[in-house]
Amino acid sequence: MNVGVYLPSGGLEQAAGVAVYARGAEDAGLESVWVGDHLIARDRPFLDSTLRMATAAAVTERVRIGFGVMILALRPVAWAAKQIASLQHLSGGRVLLGVGTGGAVHGDAGWRAAGVPYAERGARTDAALAVLPGLVRGEAVELADGEVTLSPGAPMPPVLIGGGPAAMRRAARFGDEWYPAFSDPARIGPAAEKLAALAAEYGRPAPRLTVSVSVGLGDVPAERIDAQVRGLTEYGMTADEARAALVTGTPERAAERFAALAEAGAHRVIAMPFPGDHLRQIELVGEAAALLRR
Repeated sequence: MNVGVYLPSGGLEQAAGVAVYARGAEDAGLESVWVGDHLIARDRPFLDSTLRMATAAAVTERVRIGFGVMILALRPVAWAAKQIASLQHLSGGRVLLGVGTGGAVHGDAGWRAAGVPYAERGARTDAALAVLPGLVRGEAVELADGEVTLSPGAPMPPVLIGGGPAAMRRAARFGDEWYPAFSDPARIGPAAEKLAALAAEYGRPAPRLTVSVSVGLGDVPAERIDAQVRGLTEYGMTADEARAALVTGTPERAAERFAALAEAGAHRVIAMPFPGDHLRQIELVGEAAALLRR
């Protein structure tokens, strides 16, 4: 089981901390660090994801850097490919490319600002995924306005398709992995079987599974946990489902939850810390990951 952690979303008060958190994750023995991607976030400031990833890559040597997830259709696909290839070179090939279409909870303000019809986000994402690998690798690719070759090319990173059950066919067609956020062990097994069957329709191997969990380890006040439950219900979960999805308590308890996800078929779990002491949360997640390795 690989264990990663999300970096803070990147408000101005946290900008200087990106490097600190990334180094902290590497020092804690975690496999990967992850950043979200928004042009306009609904409820907070949000620094550019590619620049945060470049910062994380510059101050680390081993930890992998992941988009969790890139909203691919907000960008012209050639520009996205240039960013991805550049990050591959700057990081020494450590990129993990999560791709998603953006959730309804975040609204359409970013799409309107980018001049991209919100209703077309799924179709545009599929069209971009079809040509993205060739563009990243520096191959000649036919786009709407003619043939394009980007240089320097880079190895195409693993593609993780983010989203719930509605994204499974996209994951089967384009993904190396499927990344359904906030999944519990009971749902992973049946979903993995369906995903394998869909992938077989495209003559592709079954994608692996990465899942994320909302984490608050150590002594977290009950009111902070309750607030996180309310926040998760905005993503379509019931209050009971949201509370069950949280990982709280000791690193030992977190290790047990991560192990259950691994037994159900996930090969990576990404911790999304919700308390404010992010560096301490990274340390505690690192302790849980170390317990898993024993």
